[in-house]
Amino acid sequence: MNAIETLSRKFQISIPKSVREEQRWEPGQEFVFIPKGRGVLIMPVPELDELRGIAPEAKTEGYRDQKDRY
Repeated sequence: MNAIETLSRKFQISIPKSVREEQRWEPGQEFVFIPKGRGVLIMPVPELDELRGIAPEAKTEGYRDQKDRY
């Protein structure tokens, strides 16, 4: 799939319909921009429900929190 768009004067880019449909992106969805060399990787920010269960063996007790560092 080749989809080309132009950066507007307001620094906006429209996401082509074919990409939106293939990725199942919806209006209002949040994205993170990750610099990669001379390009950028755009990833949707996952919902909390999508993250549940990704680390089933993670310890829920005795971990260091940011509050523990100061």
